[in-house]
Amino acid sequence: MPDQSLPKARTPEATPGEREAAPAHEGISRRRLLGTAGATGLVLGTAGAAVGYAAAPSEAAAPLTSLGTDRAMFHGKHQPGITDGLQARGHVVAFDLAAGAGRKEAAALLRRWSETARRLMAGEPSPHDDTDVARDAGPSSLTVTFGFGHSFFTRTGLEKQRPTALDPLPEFSSDHLDKNRSNGDLWVQIGANDALVAFHALRAIQKDAGRAARVRWQMNGFNRSPGATSHPMTARNLMGQIDGTRNPKPSEADFDQRIFVPEKGEPAWMANGSYAVVRRIRMLLDDWEKLSVKAQEDVIGRRKSDGAALSGGTETTAMDLEKTDAEGNLVVPINAHARITRPDQNGGAAMLRRPFSFHDGIDADGVPDAGLLFICWQADPLRGFVPVQRKLDRGDALSTFIRHESSGLFAVPGGAGEGEYVGQKLLEG
Repeated sequence: MPDQSLPKARTPEATPGEREAAPAHEGISRRRLLGTAGATGLVLGTAGAAVGYAAAPSEAAAPLTSLGTDRAMFHGKHQPGITDGLQARGHVVAFDLAAGAGRKEAAALLRRWSETARRLMAGEPSPHDDTDVARDAGPSSLTVTFGFGHSFFTRTGLEKQRPTALDPLPEFSSDHLDKNRSNGDLWVQIGANDALVAFHALRAIQKDAGRAARVRWQMNGFNRSPGATSHPMTARNLMGQIDGTRNPKPSEADFDQRIFVPEKGEPAWMANGSYAVVRRIRMLLDDWEKLSVKAQEDVIGRRKSDGAALSGGTETTAMDLEKTDAEGNLVVPINAHARITRPDQNGGAAMLRRPFSFHDGIDADGVPDAGLLFICWQADPLRGFVPVQRKLDRGDALSTFIRHESSGLFAVPGGAGEGEYVGQKLLEG
């Protein structure tokens, strides 16, 4: 529930979020929708985990009838799905290379995956045995993003190309990790504003893996649909808190420095790439909902009604960390989540958070298995995620109400140019 705002959706050439709305047409086909673009919608933020940032609303809410026309671009300086506004539906899936598969098989797989992603993001059928699941739908802001886990480099004989920033994350006291749902050789993030379009992409990626790789784990997430509110606003998470008031923005001078590996960075194949930390964070909603609204606000450090800091003002008013009440107590408690996660309280450590909420049913005791698929982006997780999560471990009031159940860290290379596939500089360099 950290208080930062994510940038809006990317365009083919301009800065993220500067797309113009295209009119919707009833009965329009996927092929006729090629090249169209639409307004970005709202995204849901996170609760818990390291300094989290959630996406901001667009300047104009997109009518629901126009969702299919929105298109993100596959080719570019960075991979899609990083600075794009978070979509209404998401899937994250990790693969392990099959026994005997190495660098050659991995290169062929990334070539297949990249071509499939390019076509689907353009609203075209997949190149191999399309299932027609998304027939008649538009691109619906589909993005497909690929990354490499620590073990990938051993499996492919590329240990010398493994980045230092990909060293395994340290253990945290709040971790209750399921190893079967953590890490992996390859990672794929899929997002779209239509559930069938997102599933269609997931199924195509799985089928393309063939005998080269098998699914290690897969998780499903969701967010508020664009146009679901009467006016653009910061979304609420599953705890009911307005979540995502602040976030690093592409317009900020140090945005690229914090989020992306520089063009002359190390290793060279990671130029313009980023590192994704992925955590499945279960929210203990039954315990949380027993608290009074005042108690919930003290845990977070912000008002539940409008997201304003407890120190006063509006949602965007700077938090006054020194303000006290009539009895001399800090208005924003010392262990409030919003206080602890602030970059200015963590040596400037920052990351771009782009999460999905999840709900995977209700257990035998009637407890919902729900929470956050926390995904954050940074140029170096050792300077972004790790120091803040360590601080949260030592005294975050929110930690009582969340549980970190799985974790992964992935190196996500820069975008593919025309005629290239993702990861080509690594696998053919």
